[in-house]
Amino acid sequence: MRGGKLYALVLSSIVSIAMSLPRLRNLLFVGLLLLVGGALLASYLLSWQPADREAAPLHCQGAAPALKPGQALKVITWNIQYLAGKRYVFWDDLPDATGPDQRPTAEDLAFTLDEVVRVIRDEQPDLVLLQEIDDGSSATDDQDQLALIQERINDLYHCSAQAYEWKSAFVPTPHIFGSVGRKQATLSRLPIDGGGELAVLNARFDRPQANDDTLERQVETTRTLLDELQARRTPWLLGGDLNLLPPGQYPYLLAPLRAPYREDSELAVLSGRFPMVPSLEEASGVDQVRWYTHFPNDPRVQGPDRTLDYLFHSPSLTRLDARVRRSDTLQISNHLPLAARFLLPH
Repeated sequence: MRGGKLYALVLSSIVSIAMSLPRLRNLLFVGLLLLVGGALLASYLLSWQPADREAAPLHCQGAAPALKPGQALKVITWNIQYLAGKRYVFWDDLPDATGPDQRPTAEDLAFTLDEVVRVIRDEQPDLVLLQEIDDGSSATDDQDQLALIQERINDLYHCSAQAYEWKSAFVPTPHIFGSVGRKQATLSRLPIDGGGELAVLNARFDRPQANDDTLERQVETTRTLLDELQARRTPWLLGGDLNLLPPGQYPYLLAPLRAPYREDSELAVLSGRFPMVPSLEEASGVDQVRWYTHFPNDPRVQGPDRTLDYLFHSPSLTRLDARVRRSDTLQISNHLPLAARFLLPH
């Protein structure tokens, strides 16, 4: 009898536990939602939330030669990939976010810094448009990479302007789990005062994503801004990593790598309206390989395979020459520097 009661008690406890499992699962699910929601809220509160228009810090020191009507102007645009170098496949370099590498070593950061400075000093353009520069990111040792670059070339470039594209004191995702600071910067041998004879725009668009219209909105915002400059008859120059294929290049990309792009490229809104470097004929013609600027950190790709970086300019500027510097830059970044010379209007 005592054994029967004990059995009944144990059986009753098992039934009670079994009956409570759905509630336990619900509680665990709610707890998980609260944990995730709390992490996302904390990330949001710790992240920089830019206004529609943000003032870009401007710094000039020493004397700089004034911009003259009719002069030739040399420009380079280059995404330097936060000085990480080319020896990695980072988690976000693969479509399924399974890249094995999390961050570059201090030695690679130092080597790539040397290489970026070497190329800039060798080219000595009047304007340098840089994208993906880290400042305060855990993955790059909290470096102020723009300051590190400027220390090495401040005899050439007296003025600079910079703007963040992403800044957060803490990002809770496992691949980051730390701070992030990433910006664009423009270095100039000429004075920058916000109201001179040439408007220079430095841009980096978002990566293309399925079922997302961010790129379309960025292109449209850019078109509106350029139309405003045209209406004011202000000469302008736009350079950067626009993360879009030129119209006509889509069929030449390896089929497995086409997924994020559209065959009818969003870039057509700009390339059909304003002069572009490379031109549509160059970027999608028989010699298009000369104009490839992106070398993905993807084991399936053995060299530059697409054009993502551009220089657009107002019709009042005359293109003199242009090229992608390729021979000695393949191991510096997953982007190659695009250089061009223009003749300013009189």
